[in-house]
Amino acid sequence: MTEEIENARDAQVSLAETAGTMRKSADAQTDSADRRTELAADRTVLAAERTYAAWVRTGLSALAAGIGAHALLENKVPSWLVAPTGSLLVLFSAFCFGAAVWREMLKVAPPRPHAVRIPPVLLVAVNGFLIIVSLAALLEIWVV
Repeated sequence: MTEEIENARDAQVSLAETAGTMRKSADAQTDSADRRTELAADRTVLAAERTYAAWVRTGLSALAAGIGAHALLENKVPSWLVAPTGSLLVLFSAFCFGAAVWREMLKVAPPRPHAVRIPPVLLVAVNGFLIIVSLAALLEIWVV
């Protein structure tokens, strides 16, 4: 009888240890899932910033191409073809700068990421300046 009692006590101790281990494992899985969710939100923010950079890079390239096309083709191609070509590229650059801000201003769904986002005021200020530069280049293409 004492042997049965000892076996029952050992089984209870083993069951309690197993329950404690399972509780720790469940807590670790919950923490792990929460961390994966936070990291996914951070990746979303960083992907949005890469997209923003791609729009700005494309806009700067189009701006340079528009100004360059106008300067390069000015005396080599009829003026009725030079001005619209440069203008189209410069207008496309202004579109890219506007699209960059619009895309970046979209909100990221909860949970909130730990990654710091670019301040919206800075986005609007920088891209607003770039749009003004594009419009000045467009004016220069048509006036000169």
